[in-house]
Amino acid sequence: MTVPLSVKLFGTEEAVVDPVILSAGPLEATFDAGNLRYIRVGGVEALRGVAFLVRDRNWGTYNPTLSNLVIEQDETGFVVTYDAECGDEDQSLHYAARIEGRTDGSLSFSSKGETLSDFLTARTGFVVLHPLAGIVGMPVIVEHTDGRKVESRFPERIDPMCPFQDVRALTHQVAAGVNLMCRMEGDAFEMEDHRNWMDASYKTYSRPLALPWPFTMERGEKFSQQVELSLEGALENISTGQGAAPVGVTVGPPLGHAMPRIGLAAPSAYLGDAIARADLVRQAAPSFLVCHFDARRGDDADTMARFTELGAAVGAPLVLEAVVPCLDAEGAPTGDLAVMRRDLDAVASAVQQAGLRFERVAVSPACDLKCTLPGSVFPPAPGWSDLIGAARAVFPDIPVGGGMFSYFTELNRKRPPAEILDFLCHSGCPIVHAGDDVSMTETLEALPSIFHSARALSGGKPYWILPTAVSMRDNPYGAVPAENPDNIRQAMNRVDPRERGLIGAAWYAGYIARAGAAGLEAITLAAAAGPSGIAYTGQPHEQPGFDNNEAAILYPHFHVIAGLAALRGEVLAAESSDARAVQAVAVKQSGGVSLWLSNLTGEPQSVEISGLDGIGQALVLDTHSFSAACADPNWRDSAARVAVGSGPVELDAYAVAEIRYAAG
Repeated sequence: MTVPLSVKLFGTEEAVVDPVILSAGPLEATFDAGNLRYIRVGGVEALRGVAFLVRDRNWGTYNPTLSNLVIEQDETGFVVTYDAECGDEDQSLHYAARIEGRTDGSLSFSSKGETLSDFLTARTGFVVLHPLAGIVGMPVIVEHTDGRKVESRFPERIDPMCPFQDVRALTHQVAAGVNLMCRMEGDAFEMEDHRNWMDASYKTYSRPLALPWPFTMERGEKFSQQVELSLEGALENISTGQGAAPVGVTVGPPLGHAMPRIGLAAPSAYLGDAIARADLVRQAAPSFLVCHFDARRGDDADTMARFTELGAAVGAPLVLEAVVPCLDAEGAPTGDLAVMRRDLDAVASAVQQAGLRFERVAVSPACDLKCTLPGSVFPPAPGWSDLIGAARAVFPDIPVGGGMFSYFTELNRKRPPAEILDFLCHSGCPIVHAGDDVSMTETLEALPSIFHSARALSGGKPYWILPTAVSMRDNPYGAVPAENPDNIRQAMNRVDPRERGLIGAAWYAGYIARAGAAGLEAITLAAAAGPSGIAYTGQPHEQPGFDNNEAAILYPHFHVIAGLAALRGEVLAAESSDARAVQAVAVKQSGGVSLWLSNLTGEPQSVEISGLDGIGQALVLDTHSFSAACADPNWRDSAARVAVGSGPVELDAYAVAEIRYAAG
């Protein structure tokens, strides 16, 4: 069976429109799907993006349908105009956009529109993103809506609240003696630290979180917003950007810690599929399986028995992720300790009936699976000490951890006392706010900040990442994740096609590289089966390239999980000169060094390696090897390797390379 290129790369045949580079004087920006990315001044990224976004009631972001698109560029600058429509079968709205860039480096982006029906939305309006590189901890001037100007700094440690509110303009330095002012009109804006959700930016948006959401825009309601950028200062100091150069990866000394243990999620909803493919999952040799148990969804003693069966078949220890309902007779959250103890006793009884012993246990009250916005009151729930103490009572002699089964955001807003935990934990997802490929791969840039901030909360206790995948397993910000019947790229997908593509494999490899450098104790990525599974199983959703393809029995990221989970040695420093494009992790083994590279872009990358002696033996997972890799769990051992000497390693779009260097 011939697998289309787009399916190999992205798991979907959905078309992608190539971005357009716009330039005006010292300013350059990428026009992509109606919005601006990578706004650069003299080749230096000044803003990560400016976008007009429309979200549904569950915070899912609509993909706008563009029409009447006109792009004009000449020596005086550029003008882009288009019409857009957003919505679904229940609601829709229309807006007209105009983007103008001028030779003095100024830019305006306006949007004027009208609802075509009553429109229920969590947020509709402009979003401005400031990048992380060169911005974290740096000065910023905040102008408020009353005209006051306050000197401040972008947060260094991730801020759980909104660092800046009631914002009209933000000004920061983009070159020596040159500032960029970003002025936002049409509403009151505020900033949140986007790193909470793995987004690589600080996000300024309209409609403050203190106002009710979702809210209804009535049919025929008109709206208008505008973002203005202007440069101030010695523009002659702005240098021109340099051309692209090969990415350099420098391998250095040991970092003083071993690779994290790498485990897989075992969602209870897909236990049947996981057990059916246990032979393949076993060959991936995960360090553990995280068993999610939630009695509200029907999990019971039979579920525990199936966890037992899966663990035995895979040969991996089990970790329990137990949701404690803590609901009163009316189904509302309660802090009643008797109810909490009843619910924990029920979990423990199911474990005992199955004859299970978990390696460790993490617990969370059900209400904490949903977010509580800054300034809001947390719903009733048992206190951390009561919950962890009660869990220890029913699971004696087993490490008990806490944190959040949702994202770092929720952990950062409701911080457990580290002294009562045996380990700290949270989950993650790269498609919370945006569903496009660039935003998804950008999220890896935020991981060092997340890991650093979480370590500060852990009190030195072990730090575990609970099930994290491209697909969203649960939605803390709405009722449910988005269904995806059309197999498209979309924020908050419950089933994301890129789990089945090379881009997904590259993302997992990049995540592990970041976690390896940070010295985490354990990370849980992908799943044994289901939307994020490493082994193919038939599903209600479409899986092009795998359905009706008897040869395809596993997905590309199987080999990333299997290969990196097998590395038990000490992590070496591995610095990439362009970490946005290429991630690297190097591990010292008894037989030498294993170096993994992942291309996080849709363009070929040439990688020059330094710091390692001798000839390496490389195996590359890319579009050429895709079909063979998806057909053979032993592909990494059976496929021919290519010698790597002093020349660069060539990585095609979203390729992952494993290079083995023998001990010298």
